[in-house]
Amino acid sequence: MALLTVSGLGVTIGTLSPLDDVSFEAHKGEILGLVGESGSGKSLTAMAVMGLLGRIGGRVSSGSILFDGQELVGLRDSSYRRLRGKRIALISQNPMTSLDPIVRIGAQIDQVSLLHLRLSKPAAKARSIDLMQQLRIPDAETLHRAYPHQLSGGMKQRIVIAMALAADPDLIIADEPTTALDVTIQAQIIQIMVDLVRARDLALILITHDMGVVAQACNRVVVLYAGRVAETNTTQAIFASPCHPYTASLIGCIPSRDQAEGTLLGIPGTVPGVLNYPKGCRFHPRCGDAMQVCARTVPPTTAQPTGSVACHLHEVVT
Repeated sequence: MALLTVSGLGVTIGTLSPLDDVSFEAHKGEILGLVGESGSGKSLTAMAVMGLLGRIGGRVSSGSILFDGQELVGLRDSSYRRLRGKRIALISQNPMTSLDPIVRIGAQIDQVSLLHLRLSKPAAKARSIDLMQQLRIPDAETLHRAYPHQLSGGMKQRIVIAMALAADPDLIIADEPTTALDVTIQAQIIQIMVDLVRARDLALILITHDMGVVAQACNRVVVLYAGRVAETNTTQAIFASPCHPYTASLIGCIPSRDQAEGTLLGIPGTVPGVLNYPKGCRFHPRCGDAMQVCARTVPPTTAQPTGSVACHLHEVVT
């Protein structure tokens, strides 16, 4: 049984509808990749699951978000606050701005245990130091007293991860957790998250635009484009035989070791803004395989052996 089931999710902000009919599942013990270019709706999906849409004037306009059997759509904010941080945690995109610059690192981690686990201050501190050590933070006791400006970007990201883990959640949503880090540190952070999922049997939704990160870390993948799901499948199937032209294009953008000089691929055009979503398949203006039907009709979602795809090309082939 899935820990999180998102079905037919639609999001409205004012008169705009940036998300439409988004569906996926997240299971304990796996990493689910939520993939797409900037503007595809990845972070907005995370905000919907976290119950934070109201902060930007948005709301869930359709669909369902089931977490461990509990419907989250329409949940009172007081009830959501008991879930956020305790059972559902968020690792934000930029650790540089996620931490309070005038509060010591340790106090920021301790606060989660104090609030959600009702630990004493000494017990919360001990738990924080233990988490920091598990995350391979050297000299944890000393850094517990440090301020954010005294840490590198990679160490700040580990602190943010420690804050997410402090109440022992069942689901973690990591929103582009390695974007601001160099390649070596990125690999370390990704490996830490992979190890955490295995050791703690938690569910992790990894939001990223980097298909290389997906290949390294994820078990399953949801490909988003312009607020809709293009394809869902296992990571192995996605890379072995992508069904949607957009998925294939994303994979084609990954540089390979044996690639000839000057042959780096790209996707023409850009993701349309919500004011300019095209009719039919939203990817068709950029798609090399587009047909006339693609500009007229929204493609149906077709089941695959281990996933699904929304593409007229596949519909015609079958």
